[in-house]
Amino acid sequence: MKISQKGLYALQAMMTLGRQYGNQTVKIRDIASDSDLPEKFLELILLELKNARIVESVRGAKGGYRLRRPPSEIHLSEIIRLLDGPLAPFADAEHLRSLIATDPDHRALYQVFLDVRDAAAKILENTTVADIIASRARSGKPGRGNRKKDKSSAPVIVGSGGKS
Repeated sequence: MKISQKGLYALQAMMTLGRQYGNQTVKIRDIASDSDLPEKFLELILLELKNARIVESVRGAKGGYRLRRPPSEIHLSEIIRLLDGPLAPFADAEHLRSLIATDPDHRALYQVFLDVRDAAAKILENTTVADIIASRARSGKPGRGNRKKDKSSAPVIVGSGGKS
């Protein structure tokens, strides 16, 4: 599984919107600034999230975007599947299961790919936007607006056990 730049940007925007959940709407320029994202690309991502009914937009002077559901009800797997497709390294889980059943010479290889997919799915399906917001808050790190930009650190996805 590979998360695209678009998928990563969407997750960053979701964190910004999640931190503002229950408050006012957030303007695109503020989301872009807080998440250090290109505004034009962010517009396209927010449109996809809106069409999937994950966010909603409000017009007018006090307009902007907001989450349609609490951050605790939005799983990372939902966002990644929407923007990047299946979580499997190639094909999807059903196709991998079919290959395992029908190709005995390569069964072990396909099983490894299915195991990778299942492990990633377990983490992503059990990690919500609220979880990653809370994880950042516990780390004691200041918000983006209060620190120098450092592009050298990679994002960390933290999850808990549960169904796969």
